[in-house]
Amino acid sequence: MIEENVKAILKELPPGVELVAAAKARTPEEILRAAKAGIRIVGENYVQEALAAFNVVGRRVKWHYIGHLQRNKVKKAIEIFDMIETVDSLGIAEEIDKRCSQQGKIMPVLVEINSGREPQKFGLLPENTEDFVRKISKLKNMKIQGLMTMGPFSGDPENARPYFVETKKLFDRISALDLPDVEMKLLSMGMTNSYNIAIEEGANLIRIGTKIFGPREP
Repeated sequence: MIEENVKAILKELPPGVELVAAAKARTPEEILRAAKAGIRIVGENYVQEALAAFNVVGRRVKWHYIGHLQRNKVKKAIEIFDMIETVDSLGIAEEIDKRCSQQGKIMPVLVEINSGREPQKFGLLPENTEDFVRKISKLKNMKIQGLMTMGPFSGDPENARPYFVETKKLFDRISALDLPDVEMKLLSMGMTNSYNIAIEEGANLIRIGTKIFGPREP
């Protein structure tokens, strides 16, 4: 089933849109099946889960961190991940930069936007993003490559559209600044129920879990 799901989604995606398999709570074996079916990027929410999957799947895929990263997990995270999509504070950005400097690598990152302005969620408010990007763009061992947003969850995917529209406007505004060492090329928006709307509004990176792996066990 995983194999058929992956092939069906990849077939329908327009050119230039990349699929991230959101693998939260999935087994390493399930992730390996998805990789063999054509998945090129796996998104993980937890470092420990990612480590278990990485030991099975290895570098046959790219690994994106798509959960909230804690400072004490950064050292291990940068050993596994090829991109961190959820940078939303100066503290976490500086820690990524420091750990990458120690290992002689540069980490591509996306800045997470709280487009729904939900107090219980992580991410920067849109109006604070430009100043934040200017600050962290000076860090030498991190490379800003775009924005990521979740948007409020709703049963009706159409309800997500305004949040995707706002994030795309913000993406374009920051791109137009032409800041040194900032390469705005990725806009990560949309999940299983909303990815089609996200693509219509400019997403070129979508994060899909349930439609690939089926419903998670309760």
